[in-house]
Amino acid sequence: MNENSGLIVYILKCSDNTLYCGWTNNLEKRLREHNEGHNGAKYTRGRRPVKLVYQESCLTRSDALKREKEIKQLTRSQKLHLIETAPGSLSPPP
Repeated sequence: MNENSGLIVYILKCSDNTLYCGWTNNLEKRLREHNEGHNGAKYTRGRRPVKLVYQESCLTRSDALKREKEIKQLTRSQKLHLIETAPGSLSPPP
């Protein structure tokens, strides 16, 4: 993968209302994988369907990994605040 390809850190809302954070260079494909079970994360397999509620662009893989780690360390309420206050929010408050 090209170090400068468009990378996206994302948050999914699972059917049980839990949140899942990940990163990818192809969001449409990755979302489909999470919902269909092919190469989707083990965490989301039993929590389908999942819905995209947040996305953030990163310039490098290193930036994406760092941001994913930062988001995963947030509390649930902090993640919900991030989702609700994001410019062009993808979802109403969960």
